[in-house]
Amino acid sequence: MDLKVLGERTFAHDGGVRFDPSRPVVVLIHGAGSDHTAWRFQSRHLAHRGLAVLAPDLPAHGRSAGPVRESIPDLAAWVAALLDEVGADEAALVGHSMGSLVALECAASHTGKVRRLVMISTSSQMKVHPDLQAAADSGDPVAIELMAGWSFTGASRMGGHPGPGLWMEGAFRRLLEQALTSGSLARDLEACSRYRPLDRAPAVSCPTLVLAGAADVMTPAPAGRALAEAIAGSRFEMIDGAGHNSLFVHPDAIRRELDGFLIP
Repeated sequence: MDLKVLGERTFAHDGGVRFDPSRPVVVLIHGAGSDHTAWRFQSRHLAHRGLAVLAPDLPAHGRSAGPVRESIPDLAAWVAALLDEVGADEAALVGHSMGSLVALECAASHTGKVRRLVMISTSSQMKVHPDLQAAADSGDPVAIELMAGWSFTGASRMGGHPGPGLWMEGAFRRLLEQALTSGSLARDLEACSRYRPLDRAPAVSCPTLVLAGAADVMTPAPAGRALAEAIAGSRFEMIDGAGHNSLFVHPDAIRRELDGFLIP
């Protein structure tokens, strides 16, 4: 669906079911250098189980206009404006990687708008490796090699996906190529490094679920657990064998967790 958020052209995927804000709303927030297609295995599933799904392309990503936002709080304010635009009084927020920080900040700063929070592949400090930041800043394709190499594990690097014919690493690389060229990848990574999740975690008051991949090297599970422990009453779950891109590689496990936490 095409929207205007803060006067800017915005695209949000509705999971194949016409968005209706009278149903429980869930916003799926993608990570650095990505877009709404990160949620291809979750958005339709949730939309056909009674939720009103919005999987937006963040500003200057995918089919949404810019400018790119420079900080996690700026992105969180944009998500709050998105909810206002679609007439949603409140929503559950589900974020992956950088998107998990955006969801966290939105839950901390707009408490009345966020009824539930899910953070996937998150960390108590999402400090980006200097070599990756330098490559992204200069537009060097080695940034793509680093992120792809760190994001996938095992058989997923050569196929091995439950959906026949789907090579998830290849799709991920195409997204990163676009983000590297536009400069949005560099700004996303810088925003992650500057943000301090543990400073904001105590302000979160809604029910919270943190999902970590046992084989994640970009946001290791112990760092995700540390963030969960800083949020009162939160629940932490580990997905065996999952790396950073568990949305792609372990979609069934992610769907089961989301069903149990989000669907009334």
